[in-house]
Amino acid sequence: MVLFGIGGSTAVTSARSTLRQAVLADRGGLDLFSVSDHPYNADRLDAYAEIGVVLGRTERISGLVSVTNLPTRPAPMLARAVTSLSALSGGRLVLGMGVGGLWDDIARLGVTKLSPGQAVRAFEEGIRLVKALGGGGAPVTFDGEFYQVTNLTPAEEAIPPVWTGSVGPKSLAVTGRVADGWMPGHAADWLSERYRTSRPVIDQAAKEAGREPADVVTVYNFPGRITAEPLTKTRDDDGRWIGGSPAQWVEELTGAVLDHDAKGFVLFGPGGRPPADDDVARWAGEIAPAVREAVAK
Repeated sequence: MVLFGIGGSTAVTSARSTLRQAVLADRGGLDLFSVSDHPYNADRLDAYAEIGVVLGRTERISGLVSVTNLPTRPAPMLARAVTSLSALSGGRLVLGMGVGGLWDDIARLGVTKLSPGQAVRAFEEGIRLVKALGGGGAPVTFDGEFYQVTNLTPAEEAIPPVWTGSVGPKSLAVTGRVADGWMPGHAADWLSERYRTSRPVIDQAAKEAGREPADVVTVYNFPGRITAEPLTKTRDDDGRWIGGSPAQWVEELTGAVLDHDAKGFVLFGPGGRPPADDDVARWAGEIAPAVREAVAK
């Protein structure tokens, strides 16, 4: 099934409207409610606190922190948090994972700054350890470069699917080796140079790890306007999607699924802002059902 979601605000001042929009998305039958993770900013809600409340207010939609700021959320505790949320919500969670990009900001939280190479190695260790700490089984002892746990019993609850926001070639290779999904950075889509050069790195790493490339799905953060009337141009001069009428969105997304194997889309408004309520309603009530029907034929 093709997944459809929306990107929510993390602004403290928008907390009530964000929760209302999450309920709107849930009632509309959408699959994902996504928030970002920037714990060093006081004007932003803690991502996991926000997702926890969203899951408590909703019945069907899954929560996604895209992407979890791993340097500030140590892997063993992150595993406990996501298995707890999954158990409380009936499995309505996707675990987004990131290397950590804004290191000057991250360091203000007292976290030791890592070099780019160290950050990627810690990223892979973190994913492997989180995955080991769910789904039951024997106690885990892990003696890595960045993480060490001793005789730690995994939670019985399974670890949710792990999606990354990898950008560089080394972290893309980690995605191919150990992740379950990829959300291209900078809202790049299936026609972008970033996708064309990045996805083969994931696929090759997956093959070398004995996996099928299709085991790593691609889900897109996709900003744009939903207009009442068709636009004469749906992409700008740089090839980035602008938006269009519901019919133009359906045509574009159907092609992405059928021709480029897209597995999902998270709607944002222009400039990466949260979408307007009217756009959420059109996304859930018109665009998502029409795309699903078209790709099922």
